[in-house]
Amino acid sequence: MVSDTMNWWNIEFGDEEADAAARAIRMKNISQGKLTLEFEQKLAEILEVPYVVCTTSGSMALLMAYMALGIKPGDEIIIPNRTFIATAHAALILGAKVVLVDTREDIPLINVSKIKEKITKKTKVIVPVHLNGRSADMKEIKKIAEENGLYIVEDTAQALLSKNDNGFLGTQSDIGCFSLGMTKLISTGQGGFVVTKNKQLYEKLKLLRTHGVIDPQKKSVYNEIGFNFRYNDVLASVGLIQLKKITKHINHVQEVYQKYEIAFKEFSFIKLIPVKVSRGEIPLWVEVLSKERENIINFLNSHHILTRHFLPNLNLSPHLENKGEFPNSKIYEEQGFYLPCGSNQPLENIDTVINILKMYNKTRSI
Repeated sequence: MVSDTMNWWNIEFGDEEADAAARAIRMKNISQGKLTLEFEQKLAEILEVPYVVCTTSGSMALLMAYMALGIKPGDEIIIPNRTFIATAHAALILGAKVVLVDTREDIPLINVSKIKEKITKKTKVIVPVHLNGRSADMKEIKKIAEENGLYIVEDTAQALLSKNDNGFLGTQSDIGCFSLGMTKLISTGQGGFVVTKNKQLYEKLKLLRTHGVIDPQKKSVYNEIGFNFRYNDVLASVGLIQLKKITKHINHVQEVYQKYEIAFKEFSFIKLIPVKVSRGEIPLWVEVLSKERENIINFLNSHHILTRHFLPNLNLSPHLENKGEFPNSKIYEEQGFYLPCGSNQPLENIDTVINILKMYNKTRSI
């Protein structure tokens, strides 16, 4: 048993991040400036893309992506039923209609075989969401998009530096959107960024970020719609330090995942949702399924171990107005939860969780 409560996620901000933020403030690098530009350049280098635009959150990255592609009221955007609701809300804010597609049975990613039947004359964008570092079937999605003249926006909020056979996720479409929130591989507390290989889209994204103004320090001309979606140098200073730790973070979350993977071979009451680590996918979180979810969560809580339920399926949100059956998604919502993990979660904590689950398993046979 642990004496202190074990959180489901753990990421560390240490003296290096604190010193960097303080240094940025002392040097008056506070609003968006040279540190943001440096951070964008580092991200572009590591993801092997020419253009990166930092913004306030992963949610805002999605909104900017849709705006850059000209999404307007009445347009339709296809997204998976299992994703954080920001993927949908960014579309609704622009007056677009969200069209939901069920997930695959084996993993909670968009079921590509169900996309074509959802396409109409109003469809403009397909949004594959690479949940927990897993790659959606980009080859088939790109084929569908090309056949129907559609854009692709990759929601890569949970998949920074994850790969498939064609390279980094988020870099294989018109625009990729990333998050720098607290439960991500690297974090600046709040923040996100957009990547693209298209120079015209890059210029559009930069305009959108600053009320459509090319250079606020010079003469302002209000010819384009935009808003204040700017990042800031204090957060960028933290991000630059976090980037130096990213390989360590990747190695750690992989080790956490592998510990659970080995242990779960002994359990019949709980299933680890697979991530293809050997193929370059990074298991940001540890996701599991169990028909005994509530009993397991209560048992872990009684030993001061916190977990987290999966978020609800989007078809349950009445304001999205999506009817129909989503049988595969339903399983994930009803049985899914997260076990303690994170880029700085002590490995002894993982051992403790596994031992408590062994104790739970013994109670089942009594």
